[in-house]
Amino acid sequence: MKQHILPALRLTGICIVVFCGLYSLIVLGFAQLAPNKGEGQTILVDGKVKGYALEGQSFTQDKYFNGRPSAAGYNAASSSGSNKGPSNPDYLKQVNDRIDTFMVHNPTVTKLDIPADLVTSSGSGLDPDISVQGALVQVNRIAKERKLAPEQVLALVNSHIEKTLLGLFGTEKVNVLKLNIALDELKK
Repeated sequence: MKQHILPALRLTGICIVVFCGLYSLIVLGFAQLAPNKGEGQTILVDGKVKGYALEGQSFTQDKYFNGRPSAAGYNAASSSGSNKGPSNPDYLKQVNDRIDTFMVHNPTVTKLDIPADLVTSSGSGLDPDISVQGALVQVNRIAKERKLAPEQVLALVNSHIEKTLLGLFGTEKVNVLKLNIALDELKK
């Protein structure tokens, strides 16, 4: 029995040191290389917190770009997907309702032009970004609501496109909060 317990205790001790100690330090070291040293990105405007760049928010006014819908109600404490598959009738109704609502607020857009990310929620329910097409399809509404030239809003969108990692990984995207803040700054 002693020949089994001592190696098991040694292995447990080694695993604790490696996985709780060394691994944590390695991850912390990599986080220090990230923007804001891995602490997220709080966005301040005039010294007040406007939001967090890594967390989706609800924008319901027509003068703002809409973000991705949230299955969690934009509540980071209950971050989750809807767990409803694409054949679920409740889910399909919810997506169709979102399409109808989007078309009411964007009458110049056809149903086929609406990107999926504007009517389906993300896996976390807190996605802060939309596709470039998701931003472009809203340009005319924003320009009309803010009495701006569509070209001016388009230029703003183009300046907020976040490129792919190393030109290879991921897709181009637009952070909705940063774009809406820049839109407010444009009016000043």
